[in-house]
Amino acid sequence: MNYEIMMNGNVKIGELAPEFEAQTTMGNIKLNDYKGKWVVLFSHPGDFTPVCTTEIIAFSKANQYFEQLNTCLIGLSIDSNSSHLAWLYDIYCKTGIIVPFPIIADRNGTIARKYGMISNEVSTTETVRNVFIIDDKGIVRLILIYPMNVGRCIPEILRTLTALQIADSNKVSTPANWVPCHPAILPPPKTFEELLQRNQEINKKNNGMNWYLSFQEVKNCEKIEKNSFEYNKIKNKNE
Repeated sequence: MNYEIMMNGNVKIGELAPEFEAQTTMGNIKLNDYKGKWVVLFSHPGDFTPVCTTEIIAFSKANQYFEQLNTCLIGLSIDSNSSHLAWLYDIYCKTGIIVPFPIIADRNGTIARKYGMISNEVSTTETVRNVFIIDDKGIVRLILIYPMNVGRCIPEILRTLTALQIADSNKVSTPANWVPCHPAILPPPKTFEELLQRNQEINKKNNGMNWYLSFQEVKNCEKIEKNSFEYNKIKNKNE
């Protein structure tokens, strides 16, 4: 049996996120403490490293946008809490930015292994750049994995988070390149009668290509500073 499969968790979309308790830069936390809120749990390979530093700064600048979406950020690496604190203090001294979210000190890699954040083909100790979006019921809704040498795109994480929430609240799907508050895809008809009705609606409203692809305006969509791409224009400010 593959050793990595034995040692690493195999977290899947749609499953309950594995519970954990951890020491962080903001004290001890449990994942269960976040029930009722969405969570973006992300790992980074190491403190005092260039790509990770840019990501922590970018996440910090975007924190207010995540909060508007009822979402909390949680970082993780296998470095010690003292190392995390020293790194965050260095960031503060150089940029004036106070990191507004906790970073887990997963020294023995228990959480990283549980979530499959360590790829033995890359490193047996450092985590790769994982992103887990966990909904307000504790269900894993999205998983992104970046290599060590490619920084994450924070606006894209905001976009996908918004898409998940809009899809849930409107019972729709989002098309390719969807941006917040743009029309979304209606579920396809389930009966022939509904198919005919859908085509009539498309002919009348010009809101689709055919019965299996039609759109509607979304409700309950609060724009994040117009949309998450607006953040992209200011993300490099003060860096």
